[in-house]
Amino acid sequence: MNEVRVPLYLQIQEHFKTRILTGDLKGEDQIPSEKELMELYGVSRITVANALGELAKTGWIHRIPGKGSFVRTRELANIEESKSIERAGASADRAMLNKRIGLIIPKLEDFFAIRLLKGINKVLNASGCELVIYLTENSGVREKEAIQQLIRIGAEGLLIFPIDAEQYNEDIIKLKMENFPFVLIDRYLPGIETSYVNSNGGLGAEMAVNYLWELGHRNIAICSDSPSMTVTVQDRINGYIQALKLKESMINPTLILADFTIEESESDEENHPLFQLMKKKMATAYITLNSRLGIRVSELAERMGLRVPDDISILTFDNPYMEMGQEGVLSYVSQSEEKIGAEGAEILLRLLGGRGEPTAQPSYFRKTLNPKLVIRDTTGPQNKGYEVRQ
Repeated sequence: MNEVRVPLYLQIQEHFKTRILTGDLKGEDQIPSEKELMELYGVSRITVANALGELAKTGWIHRIPGKGSFVRTRELANIEESKSIERAGASADRAMLNKRIGLIIPKLEDFFAIRLLKGINKVLNASGCELVIYLTENSGVREKEAIQQLIRIGAEGLLIFPIDAEQYNEDIIKLKMENFPFVLIDRYLPGIETSYVNSNGGLGAEMAVNYLWELGHRNIAICSDSPSMTVTVQDRINGYIQALKLKESMINPTLILADFTIEESESDEENHPLFQLMKKKMATAYITLNSRLGIRVSELAERMGLRVPDDISILTFDNPYMEMGQEGVLSYVSQSEEKIGAEGAEILLRLLGGRGEPTAQPSYFRKTLNPKLVIRDTTGPQNKGYEVRQ
């Protein structure tokens, strides 16, 4: 299996670290400007800013407003590195230096995954671990190959974001049976004891339904473009159903749309179930289980002449924008992806003995974060003049 390329902002970081370590760049040498780096690497300003920001945080460079970025002297860099190690756990973390950690993840195609990776990298970077990333493209075969390959190349622990599948990967079960250190990210295996970090998706869906209900919406659709009914999707749909049951509302199965993909909607739009649901005006509010789907619903609404939020409201899981502070229009359920990644890495370090005392017997650490509702421009009171068809 071919090793997947590391994201560009991490490549840019490693490029400058190498040049500094080899003496090609010396103390107080100026780093090219953001504009120059954008042109050199053919990337966006966000990618360059992330790379330089992380280099500054870890003490490789310092930034002077209005002048640019400059290499720190090695003495300063060493001081920053020592402080980082002390903050991360002193002598225990020094034992983690150069340990190879594998991250197995389906894709890096949206900001959810990027923020997740940012949290993981921040913790492992501070501990001096090497991170190797494999993308599975949501393939069970590739996930199995990734686990085997990472162990072959000497990975001492794994962070696994399991693929969208109803069946457990037998190689993950094998890791558990052999007491190999690993942590599941964003998902868990029902009935099987493992370490994991995730967000409470069921609670997130309940919060979304409750908020839309307060706005007067009674025909609320929930949509997922996952290729199968994963535990994550099921938890959120269960939360949606539970919220409606508590309000003694009838559950309309037509408004639970989960058997499709975005790609299908683009190739045969007018015959797609999502298009048909919106065209028939069966719902006044849509909860989508990821931000890409939320954007897709808003695009369809615009082409159909539906006004958001005057005619329909849209509330999605996950922030479709890079940073929490960035302006955007979609209301969303925040799952604190960066914190999920950081917590997962922290747990793996504990399993490896990098946090506190290592344990002789298998230990499992589980963390479920509570989501938050972020209200922006795509949700509003139900329009009494918008005719809903049953």
